Amino acid sequence: MAAVGAASDQHEKGGLSGGNRSTVATDSPKCHIEITVRLSSAHRPAPRRPGVASANMSAMPHFTRAELEACRGRVVPDLIAPGLRLLFVGINPGLWTAATQTHFAHPGNRFYPALLRAGIIERPIDPAAGMSDADREYLIGRGVGITNLVARASARADELTAAEYAAGGRELAARVARYAPHVVAVAGITAYRRAFGVRAATAGRQPEPLAGALLWVVPNPSGLNAHETIDSLAHAYAEPARAAGVI
Repeated sequence: MAAVGAASDQHEKGGLSGGNRSTVATDSPKCHIEITVRLSSAHRPAPRRPGVASANMSAMPHFTRAELEACRGRVVPDLIAPGLRLLFVGINPGLWTAATQTHFAHPGNRFYPALLRAGIIERPIDPAAGMSDADREYLIGRGVGITNLVARASARADELTAAEYAAGGRELAARVARYAPHVVAVAGITAYRRAFGVRAATAGRQPEPLAGALLWVVPNPSGLNAHETIDSLAHAYAEPARAAGVI
């Protein structure tokens, strides 16, 4: 796995979260202050030029290594609300995800492009500078939620311990029992095996449900997962989405 900031590719975790995180509590005040300022700048509308319509896309933020490192251990709230049909489960938040308080936010991550290609969402979502309230509400309206196996942010998934994975599996089962999604899709076969102790598990639909929900293991959308493409990810994500009635 690669450098700081790439962790959200192999990662992503509370209720429906809001805005661009200027009021979200964190264990790292430095991360909170510096990233909030940077995101405020990134979301500032560009000056309008005569005859040119203003762009809706937000500017890409630029974080220093020190800013991202300050976000270690930060928690990203779950994107979960009543009426959940399909719950995607990441491993744990990467540092870019922690900085922006947005799941799968690293610019190299293919999660949202794959959702679009699969028809799970019907318009693009660009989360790299932090997801908007409208985007969060749109996903919830589609019946789609996002959580993580492990809550704390790290630069690399291999920094997590066996105990964290095991606890994360138990906590995920409790979360699924509470919110009752129709389908759960865990993004990463290795993480699934570690969390649930099923060493022989393979990708795809699992033979046993999780707390009453149908269970899939799907590929992780990390840019580091080079053998997967947006097309192959979309194909894998479409199967649980169909079972959930999202598409």
